[in-house]
Formats: sequence, C-alpha cells, structure tokens
Amino acid sequence: MNDAPTADRQAFYDQIGPHHLAPLWEHLHRLVTRTPTSPALPVKWDYDNVVRPLLMQSGGLITAREAERRVLILENPGLKGNTSATHSLFAGLQLIMPGEVAPAHRHAASALRFVVEGSGAYTAVEGERAIMEPGDFIITPSWTWHDHGNETDHPVIWLDGLDVPMVRMFDASFAEPANAESQTVTRPSGDSLARYGANMVPVDWKPERISSPVFSYPYARSRQALATLARNGDPDPCHGYKLRYINPGSGGSPMPTIGAFMALLPAGFASAPYRSTDGTVYSVVEGQGETVIGDTVISWKPRDLFVVPSWAAHRHKASSEAVLFSFSDRPVQEVLSLWREDRLHG
Repeated sequence: MNDAPTADRQAFYDQIGPHHLAPLWEHLHRLVTRTPTSPALPVKWDYDNVVRPLLMQSGGLITAREAERRVLILENPGLKGNTSATHSLFAGLQLIMPGEVAPAHRHAASALRFVVEGSGAYTAVEGERAIMEPGDFIITPSWTWHDHGNETDHPVIWLDGLDVPMVRMFDASFAEPANAESQTVTRPSGDSLARYGANMVPVDWKPERISSPVFSYPYARSRQALATLARNGDPDPCHGYKLRYINPGSGGSPMPTIGAFMALLPAGFASAPYRSTDGTVYSVVEGQGETVIGDTVISWKPRDLFVVPSWAAHRHKASSEAVLFSFSDRPVQEVLSLWREDRLHG
C-alpha cells in the first residue's frame, strides 16, 4: 500500500499544475457520483405578488426595442450567476407592452413560449403569426426567424424556456438580427396547425428539420384533451393526467432539446412520490395546491412558477382542480440513454 505523506502528494500536485495536469483521483468522487447531485435548488417565483410588479416596472425603464427582449431571468439560487433555472435550461418572463415589437432575429438556441397573461399579441415564426392566448405553447426552433408584437391595448407576458446552457456548453452559439423589425407575413395564422396538427399531413410532405412543423399548440385543445382523459379513467398515481407535446411528424418532442408537458390534477389529488433525472420548470395554469420537494414545501396558485431539481423526490397535492405546464431536458437525456425515473410508491 502506498502511504506517501500528504505533503509529498501536494508537492506533486504543485509540480504538475503548471503543465495543465491534475490528479483524477482527487476529483473522481465529484465527477462520477453514485446518484445525481445537482446544485439546483427547489425554488418558487410568486407571480402576482413579486414577479409581475417588477416586470411591469421594467416596462417603464427600457423598451422592447432597446432590450431586444425585455425578460426577467428566473435564476435558480443554487446556480447564481449562471442565468439558468436548471443546469441545462434557461427560463425567464418576457413582457411586451401595447404597440411594441420585439425585433426579428434568429439564434442557434431553441426556445419555447408559454403564455402566462394577456391575449392578442403575436409570435411570428418563419413568416407565420400565431395569436397568443393564455396557456398556449409556442416553439421557435433553432435558427428560425422569429419576432413578437403586441397590437392590443394591454400588456402580454409569457414564459420563455431556452436550451441556452446546453448550447453554451458546446460553445455552439450563433445569432443573427433580421434586416427588418418584423417579418413579412407569408402564411395566414393557423396554417401550420391545419396542415400538420390534425393527425394528418400534406400527402407529399417530407420533414425538412427535426423540430415540429407545428409551432403553436393552443391551450383550448390541450385542456380539452386533459378533460376527456379525466372523464375516461383513473389518474396516474405519480402524474395525474399528464400529456406530452409532440412533433406530429415523428412522435418525438417538438424540439430535440426541450420536452414540454401538461398535467391535470383533480381536486384533492395527492400524487405518489416521484423523481427523475430531468430537472423541471413548472408554470401553474389553473388551480391551487402544493408541491413537496424533499423538505421544501412550495404552495402555488395560478401563474406561479417553480423548479424541481434533478433526482429530487417530490409529490403534488391539488386543493382544487389544477393544471400544470412544465418543460425539461428529457428528450436529450433519452437520446443519450441517461434519463431515469423512480416511482417511489412501491
């Protein structure tokens, strides 16, 4: 057995350091852990009492044009300075005031929009506008032109979710502004949903990208599907009635790096404990309840947001019928054979 004195080892480490070398044996326990050990923490953002007033205050400080995107970052306190909600995902709330346009651009990062407050604004993606309503789920896949505008008389706010931390990890970020503030409209609103969103596709259609050809998923359709499921059978013990958004061309996730989900929890439903490796951002659409994450109890109401970190055992309890939207990096983990779940109820 090698019993080299600690001082000798430290002298060796000091010797190899200038050569950009390091001893794996001093770091292995942190690099290859027996179970996931995310620095991300359970956290809630109170929309009505904290976030919304501050977001509206930002509307008087900077215009959408000046900011390019007027967004307050939802930064996980365990990841301070990383501008991320989980290790792999960015989340923020974007405000667009009446008459404003958030100018057109495109970037390597994929993004989702989930409408939290207000209706009638639009997101334009590759020449088609989607009129935004609360609960709508909208995607802007990697390197697609997109802009936002608000031609109503009231502010509109939505949740942004992006894979920026993943893109940053790969040093693969690109971005490009458009020559015009807004895109030229080349297709009527609802065109992509009509072509690809009814379990049908044009007869000779071939996918041109791995992201969904549907970029707007209206809440009315999602809510109706959940209500029908609730009438037709019992809820899943861990999830309630939970559906995942799909790319109708492949059955996979709408975007390759971000998975999105919607769950209905009946009044009084208490889920069995559950954990999975995908850290998840939640947005409360309807109802009230609480989520217990380890020793942390998060009480929530409509429009609140919260994070469940990777491999954190948690359970939901709905005091009234509730609907939860969520997104995570599950598609990436599944492709890499990393994703795991654990149903802790037995």
